[in-house]
Amino acid sequence: MLDQDLIRQRLRQRARELVPTLRERAAQAAQNGQLPEETIRDFHDAGFFRILQPARWDGYELEPRDFFDVQMTLAEGCMSSAWVLGVVAIHNWQLALFDDRAAQDVWAEDSSVLISSSYMPVGKVERVDGGFRLSGRWGFSSGSKHCQWAFLGAMVPPAEAGGAPDYRTFLVPRSDYQILDNWNVMGLEATGSHDVLVENAFVPEYRTHRSIDGFMQNSPGNAVNTAPLFRLPFGQIFVRAVSSSAIGALQGAVDLFIEHNRARVGVNDGRKMGTDPAAQNALASAMVCVDECKTVLLRNFDLMLQRAQSGAPLEMSERVKMRYDSALVADKCAKAAAELMFNSGASTIFKSHPINRAFRDIHTGRAHVANNPAKYAWNLGGVSMGLDSTDFFL
Repeated sequence: MLDQDLIRQRLRQRARELVPTLRERAAQAAQNGQLPEETIRDFHDAGFFRILQPARWDGYELEPRDFFDVQMTLAEGCMSSAWVLGVVAIHNWQLALFDDRAAQDVWAEDSSVLISSSYMPVGKVERVDGGFRLSGRWGFSSGSKHCQWAFLGAMVPPAEAGGAPDYRTFLVPRSDYQILDNWNVMGLEATGSHDVLVENAFVPEYRTHRSIDGFMQNSPGNAVNTAPLFRLPFGQIFVRAVSSSAIGALQGAVDLFIEHNRARVGVNDGRKMGTDPAAQNALASAMVCVDECKTVLLRNFDLMLQRAQSGAPLEMSERVKMRYDSALVADKCAKAAAELMFNSGASTIFKSHPINRAFRDIHTGRAHVANNPAKYAWNLGGVSMGLDSTDFFL
Protein backbone atom coordinates (compact mmCIF):
# COMPACT_ATOMS: atom_id res chain seq x y z
CA MET A 1 0.00 0.00 0.00
CA LEU A 2 1.49 3.31 -1.07
CA ASP A 3 1.78 6.05 1.56
CA GLN A 4 -0.18 8.80 -0.14
CA ASP A 5 1.02 11.54 2.21
CA LEU A 6 4.61 10.62 1.44
CA ILE A 7 3.83 10.60 -2.29
CA ARG A 8 2.22 14.05 -2.04
CA GLN A 9 5.25 15.41 -0.24
CA ARG A 10 7.63 13.91 -2.80
CA LEU A 11 5.62 15.24 -5.75
CA ARG A 12 5.48 18.77 -4.38
CA GLN A 13 9.18 18.76 -3.53
CA ARG A 14 10.17 17.51 -6.99
CA ALA A 15 7.94 20.08 -8.71
CA ARG A 16 9.57 22.86 -6.71
CA GLU A 17 13.04 21.56 -7.56
CA LEU A 18 12.23 21.56 -11.28
CA VAL A 19 11.15 25.23 -11.45
CA PRO A 20 14.63 26.71 -12.15
CA THR A 21 15.41 23.89 -14.59
CA LEU A 22 12.24 24.52 -16.58
CA ARG A 23 12.98 28.25 -16.61
CA GLU A 24 16.41 27.56 -18.05
CA ARG A 25 14.96 25.29 -20.75
CA ALA A 26 12.09 27.62 -21.68
CA ALA A 27 13.78 29.66 -24.42
CA GLN A 28 15.16 26.65 -26.29
CA ALA A 29 11.88 24.77 -25.88
CA ALA A 30 10.02 27.74 -27.39
CA GLN A 31 12.46 27.88 -30.28
CA ASN A 32 12.00 24.16 -30.93
CA GLY A 33 8.22 24.43 -30.69
CA GLN A 34 7.93 21.54 -28.24
CA LEU A 35 9.13 20.40 -24.84
CA PRO A 36 12.53 18.71 -24.75
CA GLU A 37 12.50 14.98 -24.15
CA GLU A 38 14.41 15.67 -20.93
CA THR A 39 11.39 17.49 -19.53
CA ILE A 40 8.98 14.69 -20.43
CA ARG A 41 11.42 12.22 -18.87
CA ASP A 42 11.65 14.37 -15.73
CA PHE A 43 7.85 14.35 -15.47
CA HIS A 44 7.74 10.58 -15.92
CA ASP A 45 10.50 10.01 -13.35
CA ALA A 46 8.76 12.29 -10.85
CA GLY A 47 5.45 10.45 -11.30
CA PHE A 48 3.53 13.56 -12.36
CA PHE A 49 1.59 11.76 -15.11
CA ARG A 50 0.40 9.17 -12.56
CA ILE A 51 -1.11 11.56 -10.02
CA LEU A 52 -4.71 11.01 -11.22
CA GLN A 53 -4.12 7.68 -12.97
CA PRO A 54 -6.02 4.63 -11.65
CA ALA A 55 -4.16 2.57 -9.07
CA ARG A 56 -4.93 -0.59 -11.04
CA TRP A 57 -2.77 0.89 -13.81
CA ASP A 58 0.12 1.89 -11.52
CA GLY A 59 -1.31 5.32 -10.74
CA TYR A 60 -1.51 7.17 -7.42
CA GLU A 61 -5.25 8.05 -7.47
CA LEU A 62 -4.60 11.25 -5.53
CA GLU A 63 -6.97 14.23 -5.34
CA PRO A 64 -7.32 16.96 -7.98
CA ARG A 65 -5.80 19.52 -5.61
CA ASP A 66 -2.60 17.42 -5.54
CA PHE A 67 -2.34 17.40 -9.31
CA PHE A 68 -3.13 21.07 -9.84
CA ASP A 69 -0.76 22.11 -7.09
CA VAL A 70 2.04 20.39 -9.03
CA GLN A 71 0.90 21.94 -12.31
CA MET A 72 0.80 25.47 -10.87
CA THR A 73 4.23 25.05 -9.29
CA LEU A 74 5.80 23.92 -12.57
CA ALA A 75 4.19 26.85 -14.39
CA GLU A 76 6.26 29.21 -12.24
CA GLY A 77 9.23 28.03 -14.31
CA CYS A 78 7.59 27.39 -17.70
CA MET A 79 3.89 27.66 -18.49
CA SER A 80 4.28 25.60 -21.69
CA SER A 81 5.66 22.69 -19.66
CA ALA A 82 2.85 22.95 -17.12
CA TRP A 83 0.23 23.27 -19.87
CA VAL A 84 1.39 20.05 -21.56
CA LEU A 85 1.48 18.22 -18.24
CA GLY A 86 -2.00 19.49 -17.39
CA VAL A 87 -3.62 18.49 -20.64
CA VAL A 88 -1.83 15.17 -21.15
CA ALA A 89 -1.94 13.89 -17.56
CA ILE A 90 -5.66 14.66 -17.29
CA HIS A 91 -6.17 12.09 -20.04
CA ASN A 92 -4.86 9.39 -17.69
CA TRP A 93 -7.83 10.29 -15.51
CA GLN A 94 -10.29 10.43 -18.40
CA LEU A 95 -9.22 7.05 -19.75
CA ALA A 96 -10.48 5.59 -16.47
CA LEU A 97 -13.98 6.70 -17.51
CA PHE A 98 -13.92 4.59 -20.69
CA ASP A 99 -14.87 0.94 -20.89
CA ASP A 100 -11.91 -0.86 -19.28
CA ARG A 101 -11.03 -2.52 -22.60
CA ALA A 102 -9.82 0.90 -23.79
CA ALA A 103 -7.35 1.17 -20.90
CA GLN A 104 -6.15 -2.34 -21.68
CA ASP A 105 -5.48 -1.28 -25.28
CA VAL A 106 -3.39 1.68 -24.12
CA TRP A 107 -1.63 0.45 -20.99
CA ALA A 108 -1.51 -3.37 -21.12
CA GLU A 109 2.16 -3.41 -22.08
CA ASP A 110 3.29 -0.05 -20.69
CA SER A 111 1.32 1.99 -18.14
CA SER A 112 3.41 5.09 -18.92
CA VAL A 113 1.96 5.52 -22.43
CA LEU A 114 0.54 9.04 -22.96
CA ILE A 115 -2.52 10.43 -24.75
CA SER A 116 -2.98 13.83 -26.42
CA SER A 117 -6.32 15.35 -27.42
CA SER A 118 -8.45 17.77 -29.36
CA TYR A 119 -12.07 17.90 -28.28
CA MET A 120 -13.28 20.05 -31.17
CA PRO A 121 -16.51 18.41 -32.40
CA VAL A 122 -15.27 18.42 -36.00
CA GLY A 123 -14.98 14.69 -36.70
CA LYS A 124 -17.08 13.05 -39.38
CA VAL A 125 -18.62 9.84 -38.03
CA GLU A 126 -20.21 6.86 -39.74
CA ARG A 127 -21.82 4.04 -37.79
CA VAL A 128 -20.48 0.62 -38.79
CA ASP A 129 -20.65 -2.87 -37.35
CA GLY A 130 -18.92 -2.88 -33.94
CA GLY A 131 -18.21 0.84 -33.80
CA PHE A 132 -17.57 3.81 -36.06
CA ARG A 133 -15.56 5.14 -38.98
CA LEU A 134 -13.91 8.44 -38.04
CA SER A 135 -12.37 11.12 -40.27
CA GLY A 136 -11.41 14.75 -39.77
CA ARG A 137 -8.80 17.35 -38.92
CA TRP A 138 -8.51 18.62 -35.37
CA GLY A 139 -6.47 21.58 -34.13
CA PHE A 140 -4.54 22.38 -30.97
CA SER A 141 -3.42 18.91 -29.87
CA SER A 142 -0.94 19.93 -27.17
CA GLY A 143 2.04 17.65 -26.57
CA SER A 144 0.95 15.44 -29.46
CA LYS A 145 4.47 14.42 -30.51
CA HIS A 146 5.09 12.97 -27.04
CA CYS A 147 1.97 10.77 -27.16
CA GLN A 148 1.03 7.43 -28.70
CA TRP A 149 -2.76 7.85 -28.65
CA ALA A 150 -5.23 10.73 -29.05
CA PHE A 151 -8.66 11.65 -27.72
CA LEU A 152 -10.65 13.31 -30.54
CA GLY A 153 -14.10 14.86 -30.35
CA ALA A 154 -17.03 14.28 -32.71
CA MET A 155 -20.80 14.35 -32.83
CA VAL A 156 -22.27 10.89 -33.43
CA PRO A 157 -25.39 11.02 -35.61
CA PRO A 158 -28.53 9.63 -34.00
CA ALA A 159 -29.15 5.92 -34.45
CA GLU A 160 -32.79 6.62 -35.28
CA ALA A 161 -34.42 9.42 -37.25
CA GLY A 162 -35.37 12.34 -35.04
CA GLY A 163 -32.96 11.39 -32.27
CA ALA A 164 -30.47 13.76 -30.70
CA PRO A 165 -26.80 13.78 -31.78
CA ASP A 166 -24.38 12.38 -29.23
CA TYR A 167 -21.05 14.10 -28.48
CA ARG A 168 -18.30 11.57 -27.82
CA THR A 169 -14.55 11.40 -27.30
CA PHE A 170 -12.90 8.87 -29.63
CA LEU A 171 -9.68 7.10 -28.61
CA VAL A 172 -7.39 6.64 -31.62
CA PRO A 173 -3.90 5.02 -31.79
CA ARG A 174 -0.93 6.87 -33.27
CA SER A 175 -0.95 4.50 -36.27
CA ASP A 176 -4.37 5.87 -37.29
CA TYR A 177 -3.56 9.60 -37.42
CA GLN A 178 -1.03 12.05 -38.79
CA ILE A 179 0.41 15.00 -36.85
CA LEU A 180 0.51 18.10 -39.05
CA ASP A 181 3.32 20.37 -37.87
CA ASN A 182 1.73 23.83 -37.98
CA TRP A 183 2.45 25.32 -34.52
CA ASN A 184 3.75 28.90 -35.06
CA VAL A 185 2.33 31.16 -32.36
CA MET A 186 3.12 34.09 -30.08
CA GLY A 187 3.01 32.22 -26.77
CA LEU A 188 2.90 28.71 -25.29
CA GLU A 189 5.27 27.99 -28.17
CA ALA A 190 6.71 24.87 -26.56
CA THR A 191 3.35 23.12 -26.19
CA GLY A 192 3.60 21.75 -29.74
CA SER A 193 -0.17 21.97 -30.17
CA HIS A 194 -0.26 20.67 -33.74
CA ASP A 195 -3.17 19.60 -35.92
CA VAL A 196 -4.17 15.93 -36.09
CA LEU A 197 -5.52 14.30 -39.26
CA VAL A 198 -7.56 11.07 -39.35
CA GLU A 199 -8.73 9.42 -42.55
CA ASN A 200 -11.41 6.75 -42.26
CA ALA A 201 -10.14 5.06 -39.09
CA PHE A 202 -12.19 2.34 -37.43
CA VAL A 203 -12.90 3.02 -33.74
CA PRO A 204 -14.57 0.27 -31.70
CA GLU A 205 -17.61 1.31 -29.68
CA TYR A 206 -15.75 0.64 -26.42
CA ARG A 207 -13.08 3.16 -27.37
CA THR A 208 -15.55 6.03 -27.21
CA HIS A 209 -16.78 7.99 -24.20
CA ARG A 210 -20.14 9.74 -24.21
CA SER A 211 -20.17 13.27 -22.87
CA ILE A 212 -23.52 12.66 -21.19
CA ASP A 213 -21.99 9.84 -19.14
CA GLY A 214 -19.28 12.18 -17.91
CA PHE A 215 -21.92 14.78 -17.09
CA MET A 216 -24.03 12.27 -15.19
CA GLN A 217 -20.91 11.03 -13.34
CA ASN A 218 -21.74 7.48 -14.33
CA SER A 219 -19.27 6.27 -16.95
CA PRO A 220 -18.53 2.69 -18.11
CA GLY A 221 -15.13 2.77 -16.41
CA ASN A 222 -16.76 3.27 -13.02
CA ALA A 223 -17.46 -0.46 -13.01
CA VAL A 224 -13.78 -1.06 -12.24
CA ASN A 225 -12.49 2.37 -11.19
CA THR A 226 -14.68 2.86 -8.16
CA ALA A 227 -12.89 5.68 -6.30
CA PRO A 228 -14.86 8.95 -5.93
CA LEU A 229 -12.10 10.61 -7.97
CA PHE A 230 -13.52 8.96 -11.10
CA ARG A 231 -17.05 10.20 -10.43
CA LEU A 232 -16.10 13.86 -10.75
CA PRO A 233 -17.69 15.62 -13.76
CA PHE A 234 -15.39 15.46 -16.79
CA GLY A 235 -16.33 18.99 -17.87
CA GLN A 236 -15.19 20.41 -14.54
CA ILE A 237 -11.83 18.63 -14.60
CA PHE A 238 -10.54 19.21 -18.11
CA VAL A 239 -11.22 22.96 -18.24
CA ARG A 240 -8.96 23.49 -15.23
CA ALA A 241 -6.12 21.74 -17.05
CA VAL A 242 -6.12 24.69 -19.47
CA SER A 243 -6.71 27.46 -16.94
CA SER A 244 -4.74 26.64 -13.81
CA SER A 245 -1.26 26.90 -15.35
CA ALA A 246 -1.94 30.64 -15.75
CA ILE A 247 -2.04 30.94 -11.95
CA GLY A 248 1.42 29.44 -11.60
CA ALA A 249 2.79 31.49 -14.50
CA LEU A 250 1.52 34.65 -12.82
CA GLN A 251 3.16 33.61 -9.55
CA GLY A 252 6.40 33.14 -11.46
CA ALA A 253 6.00 36.61 -12.96
CA VAL A 254 5.40 38.05 -9.47
CA ASP A 255 8.64 36.50 -8.21
CA LEU A 256 10.56 37.77 -11.24
CA PHE A 257 9.00 41.24 -10.89
CA ILE A 258 10.26 41.50 -7.32
CA GLU A 259 13.70 40.21 -8.27
CA HIS A 260 13.92 42.51 -11.31
CA ASN A 261 12.62 45.70 -9.69
CA ARG A 262 13.59 45.53 -6.01
CA ALA A 263 16.78 47.53 -6.48
CA ARG A 264 16.30 48.81 -10.04
CA VAL A 265 16.65 52.53 -10.73
CA GLY A 266 14.90 54.07 -13.72
CA VAL A 267 17.45 55.30 -16.28
CA ASN A 268 15.27 58.25 -17.28
CA ASP A 269 14.22 59.67 -13.93
CA GLY A 270 16.63 58.06 -11.46
CA ARG A 271 13.77 56.83 -9.26
CA LYS A 272 13.87 53.53 -7.43
CA MET A 273 11.22 51.20 -8.82
CA GLY A 274 10.54 49.88 -5.36
CA THR A 275 9.11 53.26 -4.40
CA ASP A 276 6.97 53.69 -7.52
CA PRO A 277 3.27 53.57 -6.49
CA ALA A 278 2.23 52.17 -9.89
CA ALA A 279 4.73 49.30 -9.58
CA GLN A 280 3.67 48.64 -6.01
CA ASN A 281 0.01 48.54 -7.04
CA ALA A 282 0.67 46.21 -9.97
CA LEU A 283 2.58 43.84 -7.70
CA ALA A 284 -0.04 43.88 -4.95
CA SER A 285 -2.86 43.25 -7.43
CA ALA A 286 -1.03 40.31 -9.03
CA MET A 287 -0.30 38.74 -5.64
CA VAL A 288 -3.96 38.98 -4.65
CA CYS A 289 -5.02 37.57 -8.03
CA VAL A 290 -2.89 34.46 -7.47
CA ASP A 291 -4.29 33.99 -3.99
CA GLU A 292 -7.91 34.44 -5.08
CA CYS A 293 -7.63 32.08 -8.05
CA LYS A 294 -5.98 29.36 -5.98
CA THR A 295 -8.50 29.71 -3.17
CA VAL A 296 -11.51 29.38 -5.49
CA LEU A 297 -9.89 26.48 -7.39
CA LEU A 298 -9.25 24.42 -4.26
CA ARG A 299 -12.60 25.31 -2.70
CA ASN A 300 -14.44 24.07 -5.77
CA PHE A 301 -12.46 20.83 -5.92
CA ASP A 302 -13.20 20.21 -2.24
CA LEU A 303 -16.92 20.63 -2.94
CA MET A 304 -16.85 18.36 -5.99
CA LEU A 305 -14.96 15.62 -4.17
CA GLN A 306 -17.16 15.89 -1.09
CA ARG A 307 -20.25 15.36 -3.25
CA ALA A 308 -18.66 12.45 -5.12
CA GLN A 309 -17.73 10.79 -1.83
CA SER A 310 -21.22 11.20 -0.40
CA GLY A 311 -23.03 10.28 -3.60
CA ALA A 312 -25.01 13.54 -3.54
CA PRO A 313 -25.27 15.13 -7.01
CA LEU A 314 -24.00 18.60 -7.78
CA GLU A 315 -26.75 21.10 -8.48
CA MET A 316 -26.85 22.63 -11.97
CA SER A 317 -26.43 26.08 -10.42
CA GLU A 318 -23.25 24.89 -8.68
CA ARG A 319 -21.82 23.42 -11.86
CA VAL A 320 -22.54 26.60 -13.84
CA LYS A 321 -20.94 28.79 -11.18
CA MET A 322 -17.83 26.61 -10.94
CA ARG A 323 -17.53 26.55 -14.73
CA TYR A 324 -17.52 30.35 -14.76
CA ASP A 325 -14.95 30.39 -11.96
CA SER A 326 -12.58 28.38 -14.16
CA ALA A 327 -13.17 30.54 -17.23
CA LEU A 328 -12.31 33.70 -15.28
CA VAL A 329 -8.82 32.53 -14.26
CA ALA A 330 -6.84 33.18 -17.44
CA ASP A 331 -8.57 36.53 -18.00
CA LYS A 332 -7.72 37.72 -14.49
CA CYS A 333 -4.14 36.48 -14.73
CA ALA A 334 -3.64 38.05 -18.18
CA LYS A 335 -4.69 41.46 -16.90
CA ALA A 336 -2.43 41.16 -13.85
CA ALA A 337 0.52 39.98 -15.99
CA ALA A 338 0.04 42.96 -18.31
CA GLU A 339 0.32 45.39 -15.40
CA LEU A 340 3.49 43.69 -14.19
CA MET A 341 5.02 43.96 -17.64
CA PHE A 342 4.02 47.58 -18.16
CA ASN A 343 5.55 48.52 -14.81
CA SER A 344 8.87 46.74 -15.31
CA GLY A 345 10.53 49.11 -17.75
CA ALA A 346 11.17 49.03 -21.48
CA SER A 347 13.44 45.98 -21.29
CA THR A 348 10.38 43.74 -20.95
CA ILE A 349 9.50 44.27 -24.62
CA PHE A 350 12.34 41.87 -25.49
CA LYS A 351 11.06 38.33 -25.99
CA SER A 352 14.00 37.03 -23.97
CA HIS A 353 12.76 38.80 -20.83
CA PRO A 354 11.07 36.23 -18.54
CA ILE A 355 8.19 38.55 -17.66
CA ASN A 356 7.58 39.02 -21.38
CA ARG A 357 7.37 35.24 -21.75
CA ALA A 358 4.84 34.99 -18.91
CA PHE A 359 2.82 37.82 -20.49
CA ARG A 360 2.70 36.07 -23.89
CA ASP A 361 2.04 32.61 -22.47
CA ILE A 362 -0.82 33.70 -20.23
CA HIS A 363 -2.45 35.75 -22.99
CA THR A 364 -2.15 32.80 -25.38
CA GLY A 365 -3.78 30.53 -22.80
CA ARG A 366 -6.54 33.11 -22.45
CA ALA A 367 -7.40 32.51 -26.13
CA HIS A 368 -8.50 28.92 -25.43
CA VAL A 369 -12.26 28.58 -25.88
CA ALA A 370 -12.63 27.26 -22.32
CA ASN A 371 -10.99 30.44 -20.98
CA ASN A 372 -13.35 32.95 -22.58
CA PRO A 373 -15.51 34.01 -19.63
CA ALA A 374 -18.21 35.90 -21.55
CA LYS A 375 -20.48 33.02 -22.58
CA TYR A 376 -20.12 31.35 -19.18
CA ALA A 377 -21.09 34.61 -17.50
CA TRP A 378 -24.21 34.79 -19.65
CA ASN A 379 -25.08 31.21 -18.76
CA LEU A 380 -24.59 31.81 -15.03
CA GLY A 381 -26.71 34.95 -15.17
CA GLY A 382 -29.45 33.20 -17.14
CA VAL A 383 -29.55 30.11 -14.91
CA SER A 384 -29.61 32.34 -11.81
CA MET A 385 -32.74 34.00 -13.24
CA GLY A 386 -34.52 30.72 -13.94
CA LEU A 387 -33.47 29.93 -17.51
CA ASP A 388 -32.18 26.54 -18.66
CA SER A 389 -28.44 26.05 -18.95
CA THR A 390 -27.06 26.47 -22.47
CA ASP A 391 -23.88 24.57 -21.56
CA PHE A 392 -23.59 20.91 -20.60
CA PHE A 393 -19.81 20.61 -20.58
CA LEU A 394 -20.11 20.98 -16.83
